Amino acid sequence: MLDVYAFATPNSVKVTIALEELDLPYTLHRVNVHKGEQKTPKFLALNPNGKVPVLVETEQAFSLTESAAILVFLAEKTGRLLPAQGEARAHVFEQLFFHASGLSPAFGQSGFFQRFAATPEPIALERFATEANRTLHVLNTVLAKNRFVAGDEFTIADIAHFGWLWRRGFPNITLDDTPYVARWYADIESRPAVQHGIARIEALVPQD
Repeated sequence: MLDVYAFATPNSVKVTIALEELDLPYTLHRVNVHKGEQKTPKFLALNPNGKVPVLVETEQAFSLTESAAILVFLAEKTGRLLPAQGEARAHVFEQLFFHASGLSPAFGQSGFFQRFAATPEPIALERFATEANRTLHVLNTVLAKNRFVAGDEFTIADIAHFGWLWRRGFPNITLDDTPYVARWYADIESRPAVQHGIARIEALVPQD
């Protein structure tokens, strides 16, 4: 059995989408990051970095953090959504690394400085807003040539990018001038497994 500790975050939704796409059963546990539950001793025992998501394979007493690592683990566990070898596999990892080092931190930092910084420095706002838009346009260039981000097949790299594009309102990003990203996003969003993964994550938000 797989246990997933998560909340309605861009990184968490990647995991539920992958699990739904791979038809793997799992139990979802709410970690309300708005209430600081990711900083409790109980959760820090699962992830000393104090971040969601965390995947636990209970039978093997195996736990894993970092959404990209979880995506790779699930793909290799099932033999799906990740080419086994060669250039196609390399391009998936190329996009995973671009996401982890470029698009994801740019979107996250841009949103943070816009929404939570008490006295945001203009240079920080400009830096991360510019970088978020730049990385989005890099992705648009990739998708002008490919149906999916790593080529002709849907892979975990698409799931990784989709997580932050799903929450693009946080850094006030739109897809208005990135038509290839908009086309790709609509295609991914229409997948039943993606819709199920989103619904499960959104259900973690308390309705009070």
